[in-house]
Amino acid sequence: MKKGQVYEGSVVRVDFPNKGIVCVGDETAVVKNGLPGQKVKFSVNKVRKGKAEGRLLEVTEKSPLETGRTCSLFGLCGGCTYLSLPYEEQLKVKEEQVKRLLDSVLNKQEEAWAFEGIKGSPKAYEYRNKMEFTFGDEVKGGELALGLHKRNSTYDIVTVNGCKIVDNDFSRILDCVCSYFKEKNLPYFHKMTHEGYLRHLLVRKAVKTGQILVDIVTTTQLNFDMSEITEKLRNLQLDGTFVGLLHTYNDSIADVVKNERTEILFGQDYIQEELLGLTFNISAFSFFQTNSLGAEVLYSKAREYVGTTKDKIVFDLYSGTGTIAQILAPVAKKVIGVEIVAEAVDAARENARLNGLSNCEFIAEDVLKALDNINERPDLIVLDPPRDGIHPKALKKIIDYGVDHM
Repeated sequence: MKKGQVYEGSVVRVDFPNKGIVCVGDETAVVKNGLPGQKVKFSVNKVRKGKAEGRLLEVTEKSPLETGRTCSLFGLCGGCTYLSLPYEEQLKVKEEQVKRLLDSVLNKQEEAWAFEGIKGSPKAYEYRNKMEFTFGDEVKGGELALGLHKRNSTYDIVTVNGCKIVDNDFSRILDCVCSYFKEKNLPYFHKMTHEGYLRHLLVRKAVKTGQILVDIVTTTQLNFDMSEITEKLRNLQLDGTFVGLLHTYNDSIADVVKNERTEILFGQDYIQEELLGLTFNISAFSFFQTNSLGAEVLYSKAREYVGTTKDKIVFDLYSGTGTIAQILAPVAKKVIGVEIVAEAVDAARENARLNGLSNCEFIAEDVLKALDNINERPDLIVLDPPRDGIHPKALKKIIDYGVDHM
């Protein structure tokens, strides 16, 4: 294959992360965003050591597996990739990805390893408890849009009312906020010029309690009165309970939701969610698994692996708001959580107090440094690192503990 040329082929499988392996005759190329069984047209943008990488131009023929329930924006919006596959097929794709990753390492070991399969989410649709929507326009100079980035686009935003991975309350809030600011003709923040006012809309909704928290993120370039939109949101007919509206200021040039200062416009600055009988306060910016019911499945399995011995000291590294630590606390002697984000550690301590757990300790420090200062030795280590992974030096320290189980 040659760089710059356009080819057509069939997606034979999808490797992690989202890499479609496309066959063209006897050759293969890696093309993102394809699904098994699709025929696709792609242009080659890189050839290195005989391996080609391409950019998806068009799906010329759907996969026979694509019988799932999608929204009208599927394929245009970059929010999800697998929704056109029935959930059982999505699970097969993900299971194969994980097994291939593990096989490549564990098959080199002398001992055989057992693959226990995959566990699905209790809900395949409307499962997310958090969304970050972006203000922008769908086409350059077009009217205000509020939603997610178009697939493969850095700038264009598509308004995603009717999104299938969240419930209707998210769409109602999005519609209300977008219509209001359209009417007020306020400018969105342009990434190229760094000028404008409206940046993001953050919505969190707890599955168990139905509590909803909304945060409107802007720059400080305008002084705008938010009292009218506050009333509009308070009067909105929602299935859940609207408990708080925040206004966060962010003047950084990076296209991320960053908290430089936050005001409470109404109510409180957190929602409460319940997992496995425990209660958690979740603020606008604290990390929490975005699928609450899926998290219960995940954490139940983790607790099962720990067992019921009450004399274990457990390290929960990269502990976030301490969810895993607190779920393991009832089956452990002590749990020590380490997390670099101070706000998350404050939330973890508050949540442990809320749940009456006295055997949890939380340390606000980088894992690499914290491990040098903890006097106790763990019997078991839980790792839930960020996407970048574990720092290689921290990984060596973790391995050197010599624990039987991680």
